Amino acid sequence: MPALILPLIEAAAHWPARGGLLGLDLGTKTIGVAASDPDRKLATGVETIARKAFTADAARLLALAAERTACGFVLGLPLNMDGSEGPRAQSTRAFARNLAKLTELPIGLWDERLSTAAVERELIANDVSRAKRAKVIDEHAAIFILQGALDRLAALRRAE
Repeated sequence: MPALILPLIEAAAHWPARGGLLGLDLGTKTIGVAASDPDRKLATGVETIARKAFTADAARLLALAAERTACGFVLGLPLNMDGSEGPRAQSTRAFARNLAKLTELPIGLWDERLSTAAVERELIANDVSRAKRAKVIDEHAAIFILQGALDRLAALRRAE
């Protein structure tokens, strides 16, 4: 059965209480990957995958999920500033649909508006060179996306 693709909060209901998540920042040339600890408190960078063909990209993501015994994915959904979905969001949804055919791990979609811009500002503030920023931006954006999702889920648990 293909994986469920749901907004983050709905996807969380399909993940076990404990278990790591993989956060993904889909770029046109690379995929930034971050992982959480099993208690879902902290996101850390894993790697940046240079995109090739979908099958190769998906195989690497599924291998990372298996290595880290992840129980789900958090995929950054690049919405427009007005909340509408443009071509990049549609491309992300298509990627999620294709990935869902290869795994049963639920995929949560998380609004990633301005994540790359925020990370870029932070790297510039820390005086990271342009060349170095280009190498790490997508992985850092994946960390930013996953940490935001983890913080949101923690806030919901506290409110219960």
